[in-house]
Amino acid sequence: MFRRPNGEVVNVDQIAELIVSTICKDLTKEYTITVGTDSQNFDKTKIVEAITLHTVGRGGIFFYRVEYLPRISNLRQKIQEETNRSILITNDLVNKIELLFIERDIDIKDLNLQFQVHCDIGNVGKTKELIKEIVGWVTSYGYSCAIKPNSYTASGVANKFSK
Repeated sequence: MFRRPNGEVVNVDQIAELIVSTICKDLTKEYTITVGTDSQNFDKTKIVEAITLHTVGRGGIFFYRVEYLPRISNLRQKIQEETNRSILITNDLVNKIELLFIERDIDIKDLNLQFQVHCDIGNVGKTKELIKEIVGWVTSYGYSCAIKPNSYTASGVANKFSK
């Protein structure tokens, strides 16, 4: 289960409905739906998945989920786990959102709507060696892939709750 910033618990179906309801209030605006994951190692690995809806020029809303896994010490495995979770959530969310727009007789292709996966990797540090692999993986699913400093859902929202 995900949470809103106020602590309210929501599931992915409810998140999809909230996103579609928000978009339907003004179909002319530009929207970006992003999913990103970050993790921190403690005695276990704390992993945080985040979903954002950004109304371009107007701010946005976000949701997050915290889970604890056995400690993942290998950097490549940790980044792969984060990316895999983001892709799975994005796939689920896209399917649910598309169905909700179909129910409302709205063609999603007519909207100014983009889906992005935000990865906690960048050109600075050890993760730079993973950029080609991870970006290729995400784009093979048909999603845009953002890396640091542009991956605000992973390196900002999820990171905030992973500390």
